[in-house]
Amino acid sequence: MHNFDYSFLDNGMLPAGLVSITGDIYALRVMASNRKEQFENVFTELAAVAKVQSVKCSNEIEGIVTTDDRINEIVNRKSAPLNHNEQEIAGYSDALAEVHTGYSDLDFRESDILRLHAVMMSLVRDPLAGKYKTNDNDIIEENVNGRRRVRFHPTSAEDTPDEMEQLVLAYREARDNPNINQLLLVPCVILDFLCIHPFRDGNGRMSRLLSLLLLYRNGFDVGKYISFEEQINIRKGNYYDALKRSSDGWHENLNDYSDFIMEFLTTLYICYKELDNRFAVVGSRKITKQARVEAVVLNSLTPVSKSDVTKILPDVSPTTIEAVLGQMLKSGTVRKIGSGRSTKYIKN
Repeated sequence: MHNFDYSFLDNGMLPAGLVSITGDIYALRVMASNRKEQFENVFTELAAVAKVQSVKCSNEIEGIVTTDDRINEIVNRKSAPLNHNEQEIAGYSDALAEVHTGYSDLDFRESDILRLHAVMMSLVRDPLAGKYKTNDNDIIEENVNGRRRVRFHPTSAEDTPDEMEQLVLAYREARDNPNINQLLLVPCVILDFLCIHPFRDGNGRMSRLLSLLLLYRNGFDVGKYISFEEQINIRKGNYYDALKRSSDGWHENLNDYSDFIMEFLTTLYICYKELDNRFAVVGSRKITKQARVEAVVLNSLTPVSKSDVTKILPDVSPTTIEAVLGQMLKSGTVRKIGSGRSTKYIKN
């Protein structure tokens, strides 16, 4: 069985890259916090966009999809779910809302983990909603030729309750150690949760909810304003590669958490940088509308759609946005990705 011990984070021997990116994240957090106090309405606009993106992307990673219009209606409670996929999406939206509004009362404890899973799975009437798996499960991957193989053997169903208890206790011990940086501890705990894979269904989505919960409780709330789940979806190849490398040898206590920590923190850093870029645009009402549209696209680290720009700049008409995007394409400052309703734009 795996030995849950995070004391290695207390030895001070961390790669220089981790020290650097951690410092950058703390600096960006201070900047965001100062802005939030002065421009509450700006952050409210960003939160409304991020909520929809988070629900969409966390489910999309698992192949659970519907149209953007339907996701907007479900998240904003304008329509009830119409099919199984939409029930899954609505359940995640409900669980995410609990994390967003109640994170100060929630904790990384078994009762809260099981409750979040119950909320997430309640609409699909899963008999194991809020309960650990009763049968062993394997993590399967499929290559480009359609060949499947077992990528990882998680903890057995029999050992899951004990290992979840040990994980929670180890986290509490490390959390209370003033010499352990919580920003490094969170991804280690999430990796261990994924290696246990305690539920029959929903482990990936739960890992993202728990990531947000632990980040929020430690003062890193950027996921409310820039979708953390969206960035994982964009970087999912890197994310799953890092997860695989850091889980190798996990059962024998020979795994190295460094790759997953770095990928997790890179994703968080991108969120803070994206918040910094978007705030500079949304928070300014002195420059022209054309310049603000251009700034949204050129400052974004990820491709943005016309709909994204409309949500970020609600006072700029869709017609103006479309015209500016057309000009940027013609001048070669941006390039287009996709077509039709899925068209997005990125700096060339």
